[in-house]
Order: sequence, then C-alpha cells, then structure tokens
Amino acid sequence: MAAALFAWPQRLQLFRALRLAQSLPAINLNVTGAAMVATEAEFDNAKDKVKTLKNDPGNEVKLKMYALFKQATQGPCSSPKPSMLDFVNKAKWEAWNSLGKTSKMYEEIMKALEQAAKDDSALTVFTGKGDHYCSGNDLSNFTDIGPEGMEQKSKNSGGLLKRYISHYIDFPKPLIGVINGPAVGVAVTVLGLFDIVYSTDKATFHTPFSQLGQSPEGCSSYTFPKIMGTAKANEVLLFNKILTAAQACELGLVTEVFPDSTFQKEVWKRLHIYAKLPKNSLALSKQLIRGVEKETLHAVNAQECERLVERWLSEDCMSAIMNFFEKKSKL
Repeated sequence: MAAALFAWPQRLQLFRALRLAQSLPAINLNVTGAAMVATEAEFDNAKDKVKTLKNDPGNEVKLKMYALFKQATQGPCSSPKPSMLDFVNKAKWEAWNSLGKTSKMYEEIMKALEQAAKDDSALTVFTGKGDHYCSGNDLSNFTDIGPEGMEQKSKNSGGLLKRYISHYIDFPKPLIGVINGPAVGVAVTVLGLFDIVYSTDKATFHTPFSQLGQSPEGCSSYTFPKIMGTAKANEVLLFNKILTAAQACELGLVTEVFPDSTFQKEVWKRLHIYAKLPKNSLALSKQLIRGVEKETLHAVNAQECERLVERWLSEDCMSAIMNFFEKKSKL
C-alpha cells in the first residue's frame, strides 16, 4: 500500500505541478519506500528532464511548474512586473503572480485531500519544507482588500476556511502530521483533527489569536480543551503560549517527539510500515473512532468561522494587525 504525502503548505504545490507533465518521472503524490521523502534536488532533477522529453508538455505546463517552484521556494510573488516588451519574463511573472496567497494554498490542499480520499493510498501524511513546518496565514491579506470590500472579503474568507476545515473533519483515512519545525496558526489548530502527530524536538507550536485580535479556528476551541484540559488549552488559545515539542507531547497534541538528528529516518521508517497495513481496515477503524463526533466538529467549525468573520471586521482586530506590521517594519 502507499502513503499519500502532502507537504505543508507550499511543497504540495510542487508535487501537483509535476503531475501535470505525465511523462515526467520520479515525484508523485502516491509514494512508497525510499521515495517517500521527495527532496528539492529531486524536483530540480525532474525539472531538467522536461527538456529531454520526446513529447514537449507545452509552455502552459512549464510555466505552471516554474510558478509553483517559485511559490514553494520564495513564497507569493513579490517582484515588480516586467516590461510588456519582456515577453518571457512577463509570462513567468504572471504565472507566479496568479497563484496568489492564502486562498490558493487552501484550494490546493483541499483538492489534494479530495484526491487522497479516493486513491489507493492507505494513509496521508503532511510535512513541511526545510526547517519549518508552517508559518501560518499571510497577514498581508488584510492590506489587500480588493474591489469587493472588507465585509464581503471577510465573508468569503470565512466560507473558504469553513470548507477547508471540513475537509479535515470528513477525511476518511488516517491523517498523520510530520512536524519538521516551528508551526504557527491554522497549521497548529488542525492538528487536533489528525490521528497521529510526530514531531522533531526542534519544533514549536504557536497560536497567536488574541495577540492579533482574532479567535481560534480549526475546531481547536473544542479539540484543544478535550486533548489538553481547559486550563492548558486556555494558555495556548487565549494567552498565546508557545509550546515546545516536549510540552505539546506532554499535553497530548503531539504523539511522539524524536531527536532532530534522527527524526526523518525514524518517522519515515515507521510510516512505511503503517502504509503496508490493510487500507480498508485502517479507514473503517478511523471512521468508528472519529465518526461519533463529526456532527459536533462541523457545528464547532461553523461557529468558529462565524466568529472570525466578526473579528476580521472589528476595530480591535484591525488595530492589532496594524500594530503587527508596524513592529515588523522596525525590525
């Protein structure tokens, strides 16, 4: 059996790009054995092989690969738009810029989860790229209102977040987090919806909601008190406490912590064994364990998203975000 591997958040998009060129070997969403950990070097190697294909995948595919590579290694497009006469670089810039920011990331991960739910894999793994797991949402979204206005944008964002979290609640297979470094925001809150979470000892876990004038999401207002106890969950969700990997494990958010030097080797060896277990047995067992609270989780998700929309439109939230940018500019 295979394990569906999703890197959080940007590396996932690299894998999806490589799938566009069907003749391209090496990296796939469904991986087994030694191929379980796809590296950036492998991506570069695969990218070079595009040039040797007998059937050229076309400019559209190659531009998509370029854009997703830039998005994964540098983040959302931040460079100035090239001159209209610079046709090649203008096309590359437009492809990269079209990926947008947070909403695109959410859509890509939802599509990947939908695919993994239907494919032949036994379990699904989320991990990060490099030394970090996830840095959270891009707060610059608050400064990019767009023509629809702040109220409509907030409602749209709330609806997107609700759909996004629902994909975790409804995911039918074992969902495993491989936390390779610091994690912030929604990447932390959804861990309460994972079945197993393995972490390097260098990871930290931070949910700075009240600090930014916001409120919990990812069903964490329900899962965190259930996992940690109310008092400890309050420290994390209300008072922005940053947990070390050891503390997160002690509180039950993390299943097991590994030394960073052996983390990848030990975890992927274990996951390779898990991926060989009968997939139907794993899926049905998970559904028995989680099924009893799915209705509650969906209700919590809806309530959290509704409250967040209110928060995003509030004066104290906007003040907190502006203070964040002001402090950041002074660093």
